Amino acid sequence: MADEGVHDTEAEGIREIAAEGVYEFESVDAAREAYESAGPVAQTVVKETAKAMAFDNTEYDERVTGDVIETAREALFASLLRVYHGSRENFEAWCADREWTVDLAGSESVESVVWHPVAVEETVVAASYQAEPDAAAATVRRRAFGRHYRELFE
Repeated sequence: MADEGVHDTEAEGIREIAAEGVYEFESVDAAREAYESAGPVAQTVVKETAKAMAFDNTEYDERVTGDVIETAREALFASLLRVYHGSRENFEAWCADREWTVDLAGSESVESVVWHPVAVEETVVAASYQAEPDAAAATVRRRAFGRHYRELFE
């Protein structure tokens, strides 16, 4: 799934920018609303997962704490952040159009980049990758949540 929409046109040297994910926020209120709405979904996912693992009521009550549900909500929210895959040139052109802070993981010499704009902080979180777009996207999403969104919800 990670490579859907990511196309290299080697003969032309052009790389299309591909987007995946759901959330890209223009306001703190919109981000907060999405985060709040992820709570009941996370609770359902955890409950159904515990049921599939054959937890009885006692084990469920002992092991499924508020922290477990909160961790599931954070992971769910982060996994739905919209990211963009493109070439280094695409990313640099995107950045040139904005005066935002860049939070880049990885090497600046690697050709492929995935990024998530955190508009509410005028920051772009990015990671370079050679051959693992899914791993890079997951890194960007975790970093965006942990470094930028989490503090908005506390």
